[in-house]
Amino acid sequence: MDHSRNSVVIDQAALAHNFNQVRSLVGPQVKIMGVVKTDAYGHGLVSVSKALARMAVDCLGVAHFHEAVQLRESGLALPVFILSGIRSREEARAVIEHRLSPVFFDLPTVEIIAEECVRLGKRASIHVKVDTGMGRLGILQKDLVPFLRKVISFKSLDLGGFISHLSSADDPDRCFTNSQIENFADAIETARAMGFDLPLNSLANSAGVMSYPESHFEMVRPGIMLYGGLPSPDFRSPVSLRPVMSFKAAVLQVRNMSEGIPVGYGRTYYTKGDQKIAVISAGYGDGLPRRISNRGQVLIRGRKAGIVGRVCMNLIMADVSAINGLEPGDEAVFLGCQAGSCITGDDVARWAETISYEVFCSIGQRSKRSYGL
Repeated sequence: MDHSRNSVVIDQAALAHNFNQVRSLVGPQVKIMGVVKTDAYGHGLVSVSKALARMAVDCLGVAHFHEAVQLRESGLALPVFILSGIRSREEARAVIEHRLSPVFFDLPTVEIIAEECVRLGKRASIHVKVDTGMGRLGILQKDLVPFLRKVISFKSLDLGGFISHLSSADDPDRCFTNSQIENFADAIETARAMGFDLPLNSLANSAGVMSYPESHFEMVRPGIMLYGGLPSPDFRSPVSLRPVMSFKAAVLQVRNMSEGIPVGYGRTYYTKGDQKIAVISAGYGDGLPRRISNRGQVLIRGRKAGIVGRVCMNLIMADVSAINGLEPGDEAVFLGCQAGSCITGDDVARWAETISYEVFCSIGQRSKRSYGL
């Protein structure tokens, strides 16, 4: 390892393993949208998307227009869904020209895309976001029929399907998720009764993929499980997932301290007897949550050492009293495996009282990434 800088390593073999686990759960008939929004959850938008394309993913999902354009400019020809839609006439023209698939959740933007299709002499297949209980973007079910009557009038548009989102499929109580699945099926039935084919409908996120086969419909949208994370830290996965991201730093100094010495900002930790404290080259400036102060762990020489004191911007201290032979330059693993021991994104999330999504996004976008097969 090059100890001169911290490093984030993306394991593409682990990504392939996780993708294959999705396929094993949904079967060969259900399409898979690989969700690569927000720089592929910090794993690298273009690199991850190209890797998923090699794995025969059916399409990709991003949050914003500029991410979709970046994928086209990188040479990817797969269908790309823009899950947060478009916001202007200029973007509408661009998505038609680039053959992108924005998801629509209000009438004004549908009118814009229809007008631009007419102006350019082209047709577009659109997907519509239906709010089945998330309370976020989408057409409410009470407004669906008048909305669809208007869509019918746009002769340049084809309604390819509905998209909705499960709000709490990681909750042990299944009642609300079951109601969302029923609402989604009802919305599809309503549209088909009006004459729409709706060949491609999508509801299931990672939690839906893993826990609700009845939510799979024609296409699923795994995100966090592709990266080896769980929908919530205590979620029980039915399949084995492998961590894709690792984050490694270096021990800068090893200090022998006597009892009662304060460590770090605010004196939140005092040494308890004679202790050996390692100072390590990473902190919240590298994406590590400050909430893991005095509660998280780091792997050094295959053993877990407790983080002591407050996480600093560029440094963290750890109690390495039980680790022999430690020297400056030794590898410190905050995320990933070392000598058979592992720290996962969900471990870090549990310590920080957050979710692995935030951990990956934060760490992945702040350090130089490298890619391993």
